[in-house]
Amino acid sequence: MTMEKPVLSPNFTIEDIHKLREYNYYKTKDMTPQERMDYYNCQGVEIHKKIQSRKLQKN
Repeated sequence: MTMEKPVLSPNFTIEDIHKLREYNYYKTKDMTPQERMDYYNCQGVEIHKKIQSRKLQKN
């Protein structure tokens, strides 16, 4: 079963958190531990780049 990326509400509710957790579970459930670690590390690096970029834009 594949799952579509969840649509989040503008107010970001607890239901949105549940949707994201379920989405991530289905996306990673068949991965090996190494694949899962690589997936989350890659996602973290991308988010870190976005945060740094926004910090630079504010200054």
